Amino acid sequence: MTLKEKIGQMFMVGFEGAGPTKAVLKLIKEFHLGGVILFARNLQSPAQTAKLCNALQAQSQKMPLLISIDQEGGRVSRLPKGFTIFPGGAKLAACQSPPLVYRVAEAMAKELRAVGINMNLSPVLDVNTNPANPVIGDRAFGASATLVSTLGLTLIAGFQDNNVIACGKHFPGHGDAGADSHKELPRVAHDLRRIREVELRPFLHTIQNGLASIMTAHVLYPALDPDEPATLSKRIITGLLREGLGFKGVVITDDLEMAAISDRRGPGEAAVKAIEAGVDLILICHDEDKQFEAIEAVANAVKKKRISEARLDQSLLRLLQVKEKFILPHQPADLARVKEVVGSSSHKHLLQEIKEKTEAPVAVKAT
Repeated sequence: MTLKEKIGQMFMVGFEGAGPTKAVLKLIKEFHLGGVILFARNLQSPAQTAKLCNALQAQSQKMPLLISIDQEGGRVSRLPKGFTIFPGGAKLAACQSPPLVYRVAEAMAKELRAVGINMNLSPVLDVNTNPANPVIGDRAFGASATLVSTLGLTLIAGFQDNNVIACGKHFPGHGDAGADSHKELPRVAHDLRRIREVELRPFLHTIQNGLASIMTAHVLYPALDPDEPATLSKRIITGLLREGLGFKGVVITDDLEMAAISDRRGPGEAAVKAIEAGVDLILICHDEDKQFEAIEAVANAVKKKRISEARLDQSLLRLLQVKEKFILPHQPADLARVKEVVGSSSHKHLLQEIKEKTEAPVAVKAT
């Protein structure tokens, strides 16, 4: 690959509308873009979703795209009417049945793959220890690190057994933050012992059992790095995640447009800092100008020898290994299969089973 293509592989972008924009097509064709992220704004129906994914992949001639989505279930669901929309983490945990949670992940993965989506930015591995947390809450399985570890790995297995790349988030943990990183930079002031016993446990457990990718948190952990949020911290990404926990998969940033990052750095400098920290995939979900600005900034950093081409090659290898394992050889979405799989009767029955388990009346003992 050329230098331009190597840099392009390290970016995942979002775009507006139900069809590929000129900007995203240019990024795919000219920069060999690594991936795209889809939101509700892009999706109208299962058939349209499949056609969109096929159209995007058709433009990526040398290497298939990672096509991702935030489909956690519950209140973080991007899929349109016609798909089976399962509950989020807390409600799944209330079922008290890991086998059922596996079946949910399996069903979700089958529907995603049927339309051409090959990466789900899920599960949430945050331990929800702060009831006042404004952004995690019921997205997490609960306040127990053991519970989150168990059910997180169950979802991961269900996704990855069915060729959907799972992404554990938000490393090293967003569960005890008292602020929303979309709006400001949260700070978690726990000591190292507490971080290892609670926040890191689900990540370590899933890393040891095959988790393919991890998303970083835009959170400041002074005990780990007093100066930089996790996304931009070499101490946290390379020192802790890579060297300390032994993670060899793909590390992706949360959206660099979020205020926790953008209030302090422009997209170009943030992308460069993230790569210096050890990140493999830069996520910019909305603004086309910021996407091009960040790619140009990384190219300039390589030219000025701030980032070595060898450093790019490290990330490129991890990205290609994940693509080889989960999405090669690429097969376009089959519209006939979309009709068979998406919203199938078996998936609807599974959703009804969950409702019955979580909405059953509680028996009250007579006194």
